[in-house]
Amino acid sequence: MADSKRLVRKILAGNTRAFESLIEEQKRLVSHIVFRMVSNEADREEICQDVFMKVYQNLRGFQFESKLSTWIARIAYNTCINYLEKKKIPLFDDCSWEEKTLDSFPAQGVLPDEYAEKNDVSRRLQTEIDKMPIHFRMILTLYHLDNLSYNQITEIMQMPQGTVKSYLFRARKLLKQRLMAKYQPEDLCL
Repeated sequence: MADSKRLVRKILAGNTRAFESLIEEQKRLVSHIVFRMVSNEADREEICQDVFMKVYQNLRGFQFESKLSTWIARIAYNTCINYLEKKKIPLFDDCSWEEKTLDSFPAQGVLPDEYAEKNDVSRRLQTEIDKMPIHFRMILTLYHLDNLSYNQITEIMQMPQGTVKSYLFRARKLLKQRLMAKYQPEDLCL
């Protein structure tokens, strides 16, 4: 928290390198949220930029009542919700988009066939996650890919913690059902 406060003070003092550092630290989280919620590829980059503009414009009002990353994720989430409402895109849709697989870079010491198999499983998971309702996609992404806590997800999505837990449970169950209907367990390395 002290590092975040120091970084915010530098940004508010006009240090552009500090803001670049903030963007670099948070761009993965923001892009996860935006790419999960917005299927229109052309709008994604613009929305990500809009998120960081909002962060910069509202940074003076940040009170450190939550983690800086949680506050930024909430701005990203709300920006996407506003975009979807403006475009009249339903929040529970079945749109799909392509992105690099979850494991886009091989780990050291991984054999090529193991890497290819892992990428295949990641691609299958990604395809099924992309077809899920947006709230399920978001919660799975925030919890499993961004390693956020229930409390942080609650703050970002403005849902009671019980709802977050319920959605995560239902999302996992739905994902498992979809995967088991399409693939054999050995195809998924289960």
